[in-house]
Amino acid sequence: PGYDLFQVMKFRFCGDLDCPDWVLAEISILSKITSVKMKLLCNQVIQDLLQGSMDYAKVFKLTADAKYEISDVKAAIAALLFIFSSAAKYDVDSESLSSELQQLGLPKENSAALCKAYGDGHDKLQARFRQQSLRLSRFHSVDWRVDYVISSSEVKTVEEPCVQLKVNKLSDETGEVESTAFTLSPVKFRLLMSELKQAQMMMEAMSSS
Repeated sequence: PGYDLFQVMKFRFCGDLDCPDWVLAEISILSKITSVKMKLLCNQVIQDLLQGSMDYAKVFKLTADAKYEISDVKAAIAALLFIFSSAAKYDVDSESLSSELQQLGLPKENSAALCKAYGDGHDKLQARFRQQSLRLSRFHSVDWRVDYVISSSEVKTVEEPCVQLKVNKLSDETGEVESTAFTLSPVKFRLLMSELKQAQMMMEAMSSS
């Protein structure tokens, strides 16, 4: 009956949706460690979210007393990654997050330890996620030229210009330049320029507000 109740409850840290079943299942695993080690484990997870690095040797040491299997450690980390990233995404305050986690069955002491770590890292997490969401890759340069097409293999007489564009970007994963090339007719080029100008105006309006 209690599990069915969770199915109809909405949680702010889940975007006012149901809590995913797999996260609900990992709450019992997170309940096995002490509140002190919970906070230390949470600090490792937040470090991973911010810097992309985690001290797994320390994580295994923290969870040794709870007799976690390797699969349990991975499940606990996955659940914490979801909780922190989702709560930061939806700008949930520490007190509300603690209350919701207790509703899901996480002991009060562990909820408090988790939310202390979350509260300390909240602003940095939001800044990091904003950076990731607004820039999937970094702009490098644009190469362009205008060709005047006289004819083609399909049409004997064309006699109109076309724009050759090559957009170069830096991959966030490899740091290497990746290029995308395409050809635009005069009509499509004017449409592209119009839409880019509109996007620029919207971004300037958002940054000044």
